[in-house]
Amino acid sequence: MQARHADGCTDPQHHVHHADEYVREVEKACSERGLRLTPLRADVLRLVADAGQPVKAYDLLAKISESKAASAPPTIYRALDFLLENGFIHKLESINAFIACHHPNVRHTVPFLICDRCHTTIEMEDERIGRQLDEKARALGFTPQSHALEVHGVCAKCAAQADARP
Repeated sequence: MQARHADGCTDPQHHVHHADEYVREVEKACSERGLRLTPLRADVLRLVADAGQPVKAYDLLAKISESKAASAPPTIYRALDFLLENGFIHKLESINAFIACHHPNVRHTVPFLICDRCHTTIEMEDERIGRQLDEKARALGFTPQSHALEVHGVCAKCAAQADARP
């Protein structure tokens, strides 16, 4: 994994996770925090990281069921809840899908750019946006509890492909 850029990273390749390496990194974080990464949680995390794009819970359930005895939806959701609560994955609320967190050792809230054509999702790594949102809300007397900032559009690759078509 590369280092975090202070001004925010928007390079999609920076966000590619090698699933086994990512699971090892999360295992280390769990050990340091006194958390238990069960085999099922590790399997779910590996599938999310390996997907390379947002993945839905029922897709994870289908993949887990292929390799293991049938797992019930609540089991998968409990694993996802653990991974979310501990900052190892993010939930993209607008599409009800999950994506591996680029920095599992750093608790943060960041905006996402989501391509509506190819589903590439970029974790922008610019926490200034979240801080500014919190500051503006507080200035208006509002106490934010959580926020998810997701920007939908078309990525550069899909836009270039559209431009190249006759």
